[in-house]
Amino acid sequence: MAVAIRMKRMGRKNREYYRICATDRRSPRDGRVIEELGTYDPHVPETDARCTLNGPRVDYWISVGAQPSDAVRVLIKKYGTNGTHVTQMEAARAKLSMQRIVPDPGEPAFVPTPKTEPAAEAPATAAVAEAVAEAVAEPAAEAPAEEPKAE
Repeated sequence: MAVAIRMKRMGRKNREYYRICATDRRSPRDGRVIEELGTYDPHVPETDARCTLNGPRVDYWISVGAQPSDAVRVLIKKYGTNGTHVTQMEAARAKLSMQRIVPDPGEPAFVPTPKTEPAAEAPATAAVAEAVAEAVAEPAAEAPAEEPKAE
């Protein structure tokens, strides 16, 4: 069986990510895989943090004759066991895993003041509020107490 190390497309439309897999060369791109060896997410803003590889497993598959695709060959050269960008990748991953600190926004630039009623209308509204409070209180006072029913 001819084994290839290639990327398997995952995710949704316009937001894809890839799994780097060891697979039979005859199987389709998104088909059955033998083993998953890492991931590649092109939407991560930090370039060196986009790829994760299981280095020892990639080395094993290459040692038994697996052929990486052109794109995966570049990723292995950069981020594999003895890659050229391994230290940058580790630093970028550590930076992404750190907690984000959001600065205090400070006081708002504009705070609207509540509208006040003119002095002439204030006594009239107070009188209406008192009348409503009395009307609500009167029916409650006049209501007869219910007797408990014996069953």
